[in-house]
Amino acid sequence: MAHFNRFTLIAGPCVLEDAGLNLEVGQELARISRALRLPIVFKASFDKANRSKAGAARGPGLEAGLPLLEQVGSTTGLPLLTDVHEADQCARAAEVVDVLQIPAFLCRQTDLVEAAGATGRTINIKKGQWMAPEEMTAAVDKARGAGAAEVTVTERGTFFGYGNLVVDMRSFARVRAAAGVAAIFDGTHSVQRPGRADGASGGDPEHIPSLVRAAVAAGCDGLFLETHPEPSRAPSDSTNMLPLAALPGLLTDVIAIRAALSGEESHG
Repeated sequence: MAHFNRFTLIAGPCVLEDAGLNLEVGQELARISRALRLPIVFKASFDKANRSKAGAARGPGLEAGLPLLEQVGSTTGLPLLTDVHEADQCARAAEVVDVLQIPAFLCRQTDLVEAAGATGRTINIKKGQWMAPEEMTAAVDKARGAGAAEVTVTERGTFFGYGNLVVDMRSFARVRAAAGVAAIFDGTHSVQRPGRADGASGGDPEHIPSLVRAAVAAGCDGLFLETHPEPSRAPSDSTNMLPLAALPGLLTDVIAIRAALSGEESHG
């Protein structure tokens, strides 16, 4: 079971792929978790329904995807997280995963948020790119009121004109104060450039490390990072993912920053 009372990393490929790739990522995340003593939740979506284009890769779907997630969980021992896009997906997904995630574009969809909360699972709500931190209190209240075991909010930046996102580092403290939840930073979607890749989302992944370090220094309660052994081959979000090989080094920096802020020695 995933609990966010400690600094936690949510990580994995954007969308479920074949069993070999899913397990490769999951097993490396489990190794990193043990080595750094850092709680990690494996993330992958069975469906990416909010694709920019009709022909974009969406994933294996609910029925084929849940066994793939279950395989990762049983093999690695990691808790699992997946997106849900429709209210009737929630109960079925909750049979397998520990955390249900509400995509940013759907964070105000009452039926979806309440259906997710009614499963009794932990709910991670992505903050809409157009919403102020304090506005997320209503979404959190919907999930809590429906019965969610725990609710977290993930910041991914705010629209700055067209095709660009900017992260306000004050957001973590504001979300936490307003809604009483752990405030997580999405270091990979925050570098997206919506609509810049021939009408689909592009990205500037070279900025992931600096934004992650800044967010940790600003006091975020956890991280969300999509990662892949070969981002260029990923069927979804390939332009804004962190290479899997780069993850341990970045997390070592994260642990060092947190230790410096707390006055403790880093064990990373």
